[in-house]
Amino acid sequence: MQGSAMTTPDRHSTDAFLGGRIALHQSKTGYRAAMDPVLLAAAVPDIGRGRVLDLGCGNGAALLCYGARVPGPDLVGLELDGEAADLARVNAEENGFDARCTILQGDIMTPPDALTPGGFDQVFANPPYLDARTGEASPIPDRARSNVEGEARLKDWVSALLRFARPKGGVTIVHRADRTDEILALLSRKAGDITVIPLWPRLGQPAKRVIIRARKGVRGGTVLHPGLVLHGPADDPTARYTPAAAAILRDGAALV
Repeated sequence: MQGSAMTTPDRHSTDAFLGGRIALHQSKTGYRAAMDPVLLAAAVPDIGRGRVLDLGCGNGAALLCYGARVPGPDLVGLELDGEAADLARVNAEENGFDARCTILQGDIMTPPDALTPGGFDQVFANPPYLDARTGEASPIPDRARSNVEGEARLKDWVSALLRFARPKGGVTIVHRADRTDEILALLSRKAGDITVIPLWPRLGQPAKRVIIRARKGVRGGTVLHPGLVLHGPADDPTARYTPAAAAILRDGAALV
């Protein structure tokens, strides 16, 4: 499928990620990938070879950013929305990943048979952040699906991450900082070697997002990572990102 067959200037934009190493077609009105999937991809460990799975991959932002940093593994994405899945396929092809990237359309609640439980070395996700009971949904359907939980709640996302990771394999999730306790409770007794990585908007400000990494079926305890400060001082217009954040967002470095 060629990108020109389904992307149109009136409905889609083309945006640069990782300093131009990745160019993504995105919906102008629906969900638009920004910083969070790039940071998620940077936090997923480099496995050298093997298979990785992005649950709810959207237009492929996190999956392709990971693939740009780690050239060896096969890349698999699962996406519920058909248009987003098509965009992810086009983005994979146009960025040169089509030979190692497979995008499947389906629901994490009833995943396609092509996804093998325990079949992936790393599984990661950037799920909807807002609880369906309290979140106010956007009137734009695909943006609402991306921001507010539907039938699949946070517990279902964590369960799916663990289901598809191999024993001792890794799971990584980016989410709101105020839901950290839920995620840790859902991982309890099912995963260990947990690392909580706060994402600070600016130095001295509370974290709004966290990235949580864990390994399936191991016993190691939980570590609070020093975290990443994203933006420079508010009174310095030249300091959009801190050097550490710029190394990830522009240069494709790992979040170590």
